[in-house]
Amino acid sequence: MSHPTVAIIGRPNVGKSTLFNRIVRRREAIVDDQPGVTRDRLYHEAEWAGRYFNLIDTGGYLPDKENMIHMAVLNQVMEAISEADVIIFLVDARAGLTSIDEEIARILQKTEKPILLVVNKVDDTVYELDVHEFYALGLGDPIAISASGGRNIGDFLDEVIALFPESGSMEDEPEESIIRLAIVGKPNVGKSSFVNAIIGKEKMIVTEIPGTTRDSIDTPLKREGQQYLLVDTAGLRKKSKVKDEVEYYSNVRSIKSLRNCDVAIILIDARDGIQDQDKSIIEHALKSRKGIVLGVNKWDLVEKDTRTAAEMEQEIKDKMPYLQHIPVVFLSALTKQRVYKVIDIANSVYHERVKRVSTSVLNDFLEHVTVINPPPAPGGKHIKIKFCSQVKVGPPVFAFFANYPQLIKQNYRQFLENKLREHFGFFGVPLTLTFRRK
Repeated sequence: MSHPTVAIIGRPNVGKSTLFNRIVRRREAIVDDQPGVTRDRLYHEAEWAGRYFNLIDTGGYLPDKENMIHMAVLNQVMEAISEADVIIFLVDARAGLTSIDEEIARILQKTEKPILLVVNKVDDTVYELDVHEFYALGLGDPIAISASGGRNIGDFLDEVIALFPESGSMEDEPEESIIRLAIVGKPNVGKSSFVNAIIGKEKMIVTEIPGTTRDSIDTPLKREGQQYLLVDTAGLRKKSKVKDEVEYYSNVRSIKSLRNCDVAIILIDARDGIQDQDKSIIEHALKSRKGIVLGVNKWDLVEKDTRTAAEMEQEIKDKMPYLQHIPVVFLSALTKQRVYKVIDIANSVYHERVKRVSTSVLNDFLEHVTVINPPPAPGGKHIKIKFCSQVKVGPPVFAFFANYPQLIKQNYRQFLENKLREHFGFFGVPLTLTFRRK
């Protein structure tokens, strides 16, 4: 059975992300005093008293029809309301009742879903008298809490799970094999548009304004029986261009998502080709030993002939020769051209990353390769590589045992990696080769 869904709704800066982090017991949502930090819907699984549920953090409701981002946030809030089984309407005791609170209450009164009116920032008994004015919203008894201090959170969560429908499972569901795909790239390259194209609806806010996505947003996807988790990340910027704390934490989240994924889908802009910032992101993924698919987005905006794609791919690999084993897909998130092909290739890269080669097969390979092309003998010392074993998968690590491992030069190590790829594949996957004394 699927878990119930709980959505946190409210105007900006009432503490929605702080409450979200408190409930999931991790700092998942970016929290800042600046209003409007959260824009997209942010999902995370939570648990209380043995009941599992999906929690949604939403952007602050602002009925500003003149502002493109505010209207996009409003659409996200309305989507979250439609998805939710239980709605938490969060208000601010310190600020008191506002006209926006009243407008949100009128919207919620039209739904038939259970609603909890929760008054935040009641850090001690001094503020409890301020709670009574919220009875005017007509949504029942207000629940006073402090999301930052944890005051009354347990009693509040008891109220939440009491409203769950009977279909809510008491037990955690069996864990399926889930492939984590991080969608990364510089700001405004089309990451959110790509995710929206895949899932078929606008879950992510998409505008022409760079930096619209602030958090890393998880989106579950099932394709041909395989479960995926798509992580749309805020655009990675150079540290010198990170201007404020929110951008700093967005960068931290993007790097964390990259480190925690199985395969990184790195998007670049077809109109710009590969830039220094793109190279930096690719190098970060390589250092993290992740599977990589390079997606050249906005392909629909490029004038092209039958040779354009091949020429651009060659140009990319000329600039970054170590990308010879990385798959390149030319796509358009806008027209959905090849977006599903990217997912299918990422699936193949994932299975290459967790592939294991048996020790006997590896040593037959090693004997064949070293007989035909033995390592050089520096200073007359003949190097003999006696044995090879794959010591890790996901990412793959190979250990070579030799009499003089320290004398094996980098060019011969690269030769062995190339031969491994030639014989066993590992397409799209960085390999690690270690050399030890036998």
